[in-house]
Amino acid sequence: MAESNQRRTNQGTSTGEIALSVRIITPIVLGILTIALWEFAVRYWQIPKFIIPAPSMIAEALFKDRTVLALSFWSTLKITVAAFCIAAILGISVAVLFVQSKLFEIGLFPYAVILQVTPVVAIAPFILIWVGLDHVERALLILATIVAFFPILSNTTLGLKSVDHNLRNLFDLYGASRFQRLKELEFPSSLPFMLGGLKISGGLALIGAVVAEFVAGSGTDNGLAWRIVESANRLDIPRMFAALLLLSILGISIFFGLSFVENLLLHKWHESAVRREN
Repeated sequence: MAESNQRRTNQGTSTGEIALSVRIITPIVLGILTIALWEFAVRYWQIPKFIIPAPSMIAEALFKDRTVLALSFWSTLKITVAAFCIAAILGISVAVLFVQSKLFEIGLFPYAVILQVTPVVAIAPFILIWVGLDHVERALLILATIVAFFPILSNTTLGLKSVDHNLRNLFDLYGASRFQRLKELEFPSSLPFMLGGLKISGGLALIGAVVAEFVAGSGTDNGLAWRIVESANRLDIPRMFAALLLLSILGISIFFGLSFVENLLLHKWHESAVRREN
């Protein structure tokens, strides 16, 4: 019986390793084939580079302008990470207040929805004027934070409200304080919802930063979005694609980084992350 269980466990482990390898290798192979096909099509049909450049041209632009693009990458990264952190702190804090006070939630939640559904492009000029053209980075940070705020607030609020009522009654039976109930019951139960909101907001913080840079225009000449605008105006399409590639890499890195954190926190106990043997 012990040998059978051990054999079943080993089989499950090997199957899991194969599945993981397939999940990693398949996108890489597909990406390489797509790039090769792209390169072949551009060269075979002699498509002008101002319409669509070949991957080799994009790589060349990435290397040639590496200093400028690296500075732009760092500028956009700083705004994105700072906005995400601020949105996370504010969203989780306000969600806790919503759960603790029904009156607070009724009064403020509609305004949070209004803030979410209002296009950031529409309010960006006002933020730029109020903050001042001498503090463009601060305006970008505010706009990116606004975009990233609501998913964290909404998901965390839902998670805090989704606690099993029987467990809540048990805590009440033992006379647990509000803080004990929040720390030991509500917060751990809401963690999957919260992490889901953080994954969404990570991408939205980057989108908010990029949109804000587009709206700010020449007021910010450091970010990747401005490099895209500048390159398009000069018809330097390979550099435009290089900046777009860096934006994609940044977005993918944020997503997988937050996915890793999610798996790290949930893989031992939550069904969404527990790896099954069969």
